[in-house]
Amino acid sequence: MPARRAQHAPKGPAPASLGYRMPAEWEPQQSTWLAWPHDPVTWPDRLSQVGDVYVQMMRAMAPHQRVDLIVDPGEEAQRVRARLAGIPNIRFHEVKHADSWVRDYGPTFVRDASGKLAFVDWIFNAWGDKYDALLPDDSMCARLEPELRLPRFEPGIVMEGGAIDVNGQGCVLTTEQCLLNKNRNPHLSRLQIEEVLKGYLGVQKVLWLGDGIEGDDTDGHVDDIARFVKPNVVAAAVEPDAASPNHAPLAENLKRLRGMRDATDQPLQVVEVPMPGPVEDDEGRALPASYLNFLLANGLVLLPVFGDLQDHRAQRIMEGLFPGRKVVPVPARDLVWGMGTVHCLSQQMPA
Repeated sequence: MPARRAQHAPKGPAPASLGYRMPAEWEPQQSTWLAWPHDPVTWPDRLSQVGDVYVQMMRAMAPHQRVDLIVDPGEEAQRVRARLAGIPNIRFHEVKHADSWVRDYGPTFVRDASGKLAFVDWIFNAWGDKYDALLPDDSMCARLEPELRLPRFEPGIVMEGGAIDVNGQGCVLTTEQCLLNKNRNPHLSRLQIEEVLKGYLGVQKVLWLGDGIEGDDTDGHVDDIARFVKPNVVAAAVEPDAASPNHAPLAENLKRLRGMRDATDQPLQVVEVPMPGPVEDDEGRALPASYLNFLLANGLVLLPVFGDLQDHRAQRIMEGLFPGRKVVPVPARDLVWGMGTVHCLSQQMPA
């Protein structure tokens, strides 16, 4: 079994004690991080189509901000450079990687009041030790550190970037299904996990939802079910079909959100976003398709779409929530075969 780091005590002070916080995704960015897809096991018979989607995403972002692209060294780096030759504003990082879910194993960036950046390096255990072949990605942050040349903070706990969503003003959304799962940090209580989140994200309040959607192998990542879109506005996935396995958990999350208050004790406003119709693999197993897995870049919303009747409705909702941004539909039916889409594949780097 490939090695990953053992859980350990935090190394050094927590970033919040030094004035750092994780900015909201809608705050100005200098870059979006991606990792080039190359694993045929993740995307069986779809790797070429997934590469086409990456090209489309980078073309959309290039006029607005840099893309930092992790690519395997050697022949693959040469092929990818040639394929992307006509797209400006890409910075290549030739670093070997097992898979493309950089939000979950890559840096979580934080910033202080002066604008100085640092990053948090969580332990990545491939979503509860589900995929041994992906465990080497746990060392990605350490391997990127010489290129980033930023302070690195190690909380010593298992966490993934898709498990959290912040409003930049004191709150983080997460789920009990993921962070309280015994396959992550069985030695930590809810209160201890909250203290880590407060210390490493610079938040004052942890808002707990329940379970995620069917087919999600991450054990309920929040970026499929609820996202901050303004400091006290949350977009929440809903499934009105009572026969759907997603109906009850999403209804429970919606109920919780409507009773929540932000760090200033103001009630959250909740905007409902429909789920797409079921998306399944060739064996009829549910895939975690959700419009909430969108990505924000400067002036843009990259919205996963699935060739579903709800695509246009979801786009209209996003246009209403982000009136100053262009909503770019990203075909995600092939992406979701890898068990995630646009947000899962990316990580924002604040300006």
